[in-house]
Amino acid sequence: MDDIRNRSDVAARQRLISGGEPRAPTLAPVLTTVVVLPEPPLLVQALAGRAADETADLRAACIAAATRLADAAPEWVAVGADAGGRRTVGPEARGSFVGFGVDLVVGLDTAGSSAPVDPRLALPLLVAGWAAAATGARVRIRGELVAPLASPAECAALGGTLAAELAGDPAPTGLLVLGDGAATHTERAPGHFDPRAADFDAGVAAALRDADSAALASLDPGLAAELWAAGRAPWQVLAGVTAGSSWCGELLHSSIPFGVAYHVAVWTPAP
Repeated sequence: MDDIRNRSDVAARQRLISGGEPRAPTLAPVLTTVVVLPEPPLLVQALAGRAADETADLRAACIAAATRLADAAPEWVAVGADAGGRRTVGPEARGSFVGFGVDLVVGLDTAGSSAPVDPRLALPLLVAGWAAAATGARVRIRGELVAPLASPAECAALGGTLAAELAGDPAPTGLLVLGDGAATHTERAPGHFDPRAADFDAGVAAALRDADSAALASLDPGLAAELWAAGRAPWQVLAGVTAGSSWCGELLHSSIPFGVAYHVAVWTPAP
């Protein structure tokens, strides 16, 4: 009886201090940092060939952003789009850039894995593994892949699921979002020239710079598909993860080599 009375007294004091009913303790955010990277295989210097010098600044920005993510969290969730559709890929996975011309093996766990090398590992996860290895840190990555044509609603739903999952995980986690901008900025671009590409990527760059989740969520999937913008679905998953929370954005790099837009950004929680 005394124990019950003591607990009641504590609750009463809490109500007096707070001006109302005692509140549950607020959990600190565990999504520590978001990094947005493009996914061109030419980030790998051995694959860049004559383009190595032209893409040096892009490569350096990607490694700098990934290093910041590794400094913030040893566990990453990597989000990308792949024709294989919605699926989760565990950190034991390994793949190779052999399909792009160099048999460079990368893993989603930088400490190594005994899993067989998957020659068809999705490109976003290959780039995620490359970026993690470039940091020199111990990183474990779980891949979350969506279909390139996933609807904004599907992307938002996955983002909301990831946000809820991360809120219940005490371990600090980083979010790595991979995808290119429009591939239609010049006649020699993979999708040839489309005059709408300039405004599309200017809007994406501004949204990434300003950590504007609403702007990313409002991207037109039809237009993005016509512009060959592979990052649209992953960016809208990012919008779903960060909806309703405040972030500070930094655009580390934005360029259009070979007619394809590549954006590198870092988001951190607003103070």
